[in-house]
Amino acid sequence: MMRCPNCNSKDIGKIGSHQFYCWGCFIELTVNGEKMSVFQVEEDGTLSSLDDLFFEESVPQLHVN
Repeated sequence: MMRCPNCNSKDIGKIGSHQFYCWGCFIELTVNGEKMSVFQVEEDGTLSSLDDLFFEESVPQLHVN
């Protein structure tokens, strides 16, 4: 089961082939292989990257149980 890197919620919905949405904190996650990117959905629908807040030197590996 995937968990949100922001709020640790399991309430993750799939919105695309590699895209997920957290209903706990309303962020979008994109997974490509073992790389994850995190985005804030803005009022106008655009996405703003939050990777610099979550991932310091390297992007962590995704662990899906």
